[in-house]
Amino acid sequence: MWDVVIVGAGPAGSAAAMSALRSRPGARVLLLDRSDFPRDKACGDGIAPQALDELARLGAAQVLADRVPVRRLRISAPDGTVASRRLPRADYVVPRELFDARLVEAAVAAGAVLERRTVRRLEVRPDLVLLDGELAARVVVGADGANGVVRRQLGLGRQPAHATAVAVRGYADAPPGDPEQVILLSERDWPAYAWSFATGDGRANVGFGMLLPALKRRPEGGRRALHDGLAELLPGVRAERLVSHHLPLSSDRPRQPRGRVLLAGDALSLINPLTGEGIFYALLSGRLAGAAASAPDPGAAYGSALGRELGRHLRHTTLLARATERPGVVNAGVAASARSPRAFDALVELGLGRGLITAPLVGGLAAELLRRGSRLRRPAGRS
Repeated sequence: MWDVVIVGAGPAGSAAAMSALRSRPGARVLLLDRSDFPRDKACGDGIAPQALDELARLGAAQVLADRVPVRRLRISAPDGTVASRRLPRADYVVPRELFDARLVEAAVAAGAVLERRTVRRLEVRPDLVLLDGELAARVVVGADGANGVVRRQLGLGRQPAHATAVAVRGYADAPPGDPEQVILLSERDWPAYAWSFATGDGRANVGFGMLLPALKRRPEGGRRALHDGLAELLPGVRAERLVSHHLPLSSDRPRQPRGRVLLAGDALSLINPLTGEGIFYALLSGRLAGAAASAPDPGAAYGSALGRELGRHLRHTTLLARATERPGVVNAGVAASARSPRAFDALVELGLGRGLITAPLVGGLAAELLRRGSRLRRPAGRS
């Protein structure tokens, strides 16, 4: 019998494997995936500095050793207001084809066994979990996505449409100059945005995303709407390898059950509702799941650890996502970030890490809303 079987060898699964082995050296850890590596995965490819911290905790910081740091972020609000600043800590942009393969290699080097396999059935017994009627494990980690077999077999249901985003991703030539990450917010079908994330080697990951309900309302159909949104916000960009994907947002996520089956990353709907970022959440949740696998009640231990690490942050991002359902609030927020480095840094931490709604962010937003309101109320003929 295996000590831990992990279904899905993406960032969450590979992190869980490395963490389980660091927590219990010599454990028998099996890492399953239906694909061979390297394999492509539709994603924005952004690796935030908070994700680098997780890689360091897992002993896998070397996977980014040869990559080019990206030190600047530019955000354009729906009304055209721009906030462009140097990031507090550098980001990286790494194609998932490369990043995931390196993580899998690190997990195998740490002692995990990698096997290509499609899991179809899960049976939870008092003393073990049985996969496909033949593979026994003390603990199973589901890292196979929101629509993966592990979440379905637990009876947790599909991700609701109101908390699902859809995006298209491609690759194009990067603009000249130093590499930067660019986010262009669109008022049409709000919330929606395009991005261009330079990889540092002359290419850029480009894409466009919007909420699923808004996409379904577009008469031209899903794929066409996504491609049109990308062309509208990034005119002249000739993107290749366009692939669409769903993002299960953390604003509506299942509760981690007690017991022997743990859910990590997308399988637990850990996607930031403000930015669509998920790699940091995947690495963090995978690390916590792997560490909890040796506990008497792994599900309870893992749920508690997740609450300590991300509970307040997830509540704050959900609250802010609701507040920014009106484009005017976002316009004011971007303007506040342009005026205040502290507000900008707080917004970045909320979108890429485990940040909270801070006083500088609230104060800057309130001041900008008041400033804009006073302009709207100014009597005619007065300057």
